[in-house]
Parts: sequence; C-alpha cells; structure tokens
Amino acid sequence: MSVLELSSFEMIDKPVGGQQCILAFGDTHQLSIISGEGSYSNKVAPYEAAIFINGEFAHLPGINQTIEDDVIGYLTEADVSSIIKKMYFLTGKTPSQV
Repeated sequence: MSVLELSSFEMIDKPVGGQQCILAFGDTHQLSIISGEGSYSNKVAPYEAAIFINGEFAHLPGINQTIEDDVIGYLTEADVSSIIKKMYFLTGKTPSQV
C-alpha cells in the first residue's frame, strides 16, 4: 500500500453526516476529501475534494479544471489518489492525515 493512495488514510465520520479525510502536505497545503451526505458525489464517483493553502481555497495546475472549481466533485478513489500524487509532486511533501 502506498502512502500516496487514498486507501492509506481513514475516512472519519463527520458530526453533520458523511465522512472526511484531511491530508496535510507540509505546513501550508491541505487536501480535504469528503464522501457521503452533502458532498458532490454519487455511487460511481463517491468523493469530492478541495485544496487549501494557508487555510484558503486554492487552485493548483493539473488538479482544478477551472478557477471557479473550489470543490472538485464526482471523483473516484483513483481520481483522489491521483490528486494526492499530484499534490505530493507539486509540494515535495509526503501527506499526513490531520
């Protein structure tokens, strides 16, 4: 199992429903992954993701499709793992779960 795969991390139940996993890439970059209630998802693509830099929504090349995409919805597990890998290569930091 690779640390750059979603399956290496735990999706934690949120008090308001659904599940979330937050990954930190160093001190400044975070990736929030949400599944279930209230997320932009479906049974085939059960995840949404958002990137944060210093606590603010951010857009990174090769990840967000447009500048308006704060939240990237309808992602598969493979899609999320691809984002984790891209953030690792862009930041040079191994992700750790927050």
